[in-house]
Amino acid sequence: MSGGDEGPEGLAEPAAGERTVTAGVAIIGNEILSGRTKDANLAFLGERLNALGVRLMEARVVADLEAAIVEAVNSLRARYDYVFTTGGIGPTHDDITVDCVARAFGRPVVVHPEARRLLEAHYGAEINEARLRMARAPEGASLVDNPVSVAPGLKIENVYVLAGIPKIMQAQFESLCHELVGGRPLQTRSFPVAVPESVVAPGLTALQARFPEVEMGSYPFQRGGRFGTSLVLRATDAGLLDRAEAGLRALLAELKAEWLPDPREAEAEDAAS
Repeated sequence: MSGGDEGPEGLAEPAAGERTVTAGVAIIGNEILSGRTKDANLAFLGERLNALGVRLMEARVVADLEAAIVEAVNSLRARYDYVFTTGGIGPTHDDITVDCVARAFGRPVVVHPEARRLLEAHYGAEINEARLRMARAPEGASLVDNPVSVAPGLKIENVYVLAGIPKIMQAQFESLCHELVGGRPLQTRSFPVAVPESVVAPGLTALQARFPEVEMGSYPFQRGGRFGTSLVLRATDAGLLDRAEAGLRALLAELKAEWLPDPREAEAEDAAS
């Protein structure tokens, strides 16, 4: 099918019963907003969720303020299939995520008996009131296993409450990911070329009109004194992605584009060296 009177090429019929499964993330903590702590959880969640066929649609960074956390949780859980919060479930007074999630659901906070048992077994004689705060949960919540430091995460309906420390959050996520039911993963293809965005923009706009179900992005970069643009195609349908890629390659050939190394791979090599 051409991009003429017959209509867009990207309007593929979805498989029976197939739909996009979505997620939202609330990253909680004043330390993130202040810049004191650099968040590493969002990139991990985006990549792992996509691999499971869940599209991360929105992320919010929220201060340690009860009203802000409650509003974020309620807004996200109403819009998306899954919600993940990170941060604010430790032993100190400013760890208020459990209380806020409980308020969002209109539930009291209780001591979860299994969480208390786990913490008492782990800390033994060193258990104290601060550590027992990590056994608190909204009434009716289930536990998310924490193989790193025992203190569990929580699940309340479609909301998962996870730690902020990346190593612990990632372990908790791997403990729960078998519960997530996703659709087809989003496939990504990148094309780094020595072409300014302004030059490729008209052709890319026309290509997007031909393939409206393919996400198309343009990301300028500079490396080694050279400027380039990474053109990125994303779709869940491999056949559709193939056709869009063929159109993009034809456009780049028409522009006599010079191909450059992928800047992400070069950055990874620099970090490893």
